[in-house]
Amino acid sequence: MEFIEPYKITVLVMGLSGLTFFVQLLVADIVAIKSRHIPGYPIEPNHNDLHFRSTRALSNTNESVAIFILLVCFSILSSANANLLNISAIVYFVGRVGHMLCYYSNLKLLRSISFGVSLLGLAAIFIVGIVRWF
Repeated sequence: MEFIEPYKITVLVMGLSGLTFFVQLLVADIVAIKSRHIPGYPIEPNHNDLHFRSTRALSNTNESVAIFILLVCFSILSSANANLLNISAIVYFVGRVGHMLCYYSNLKLLRSISFGVSLLGLAAIFIVGIVRWF
């Protein structure tokens, strides 16, 4: 698997993203248990409620992870510039972690900025991959 060696930072980011999912799942479940939420019932949409925010943080990450995986696979299989891909993956990850922490803390403006950072990372991953086709 020598071809993956230059992309090892991106592979690490994929693993750390999985860990982030796991942490978000645990936080959402623990908060649900502490709030005595009955499983299967809807959660009241209230940004002042940590249970709602922790569930939304997990959902928001879930909404972008498939895009991240597809774009990373596309870029690696396109033999994209490894340094730029690694940096772009880190940008995505930092944005996602920032988004999660800001969602938990109910910091709306910083949450939106973090989301924008993760979108920038995704766009950069695509650009790094598509450049190899021209």
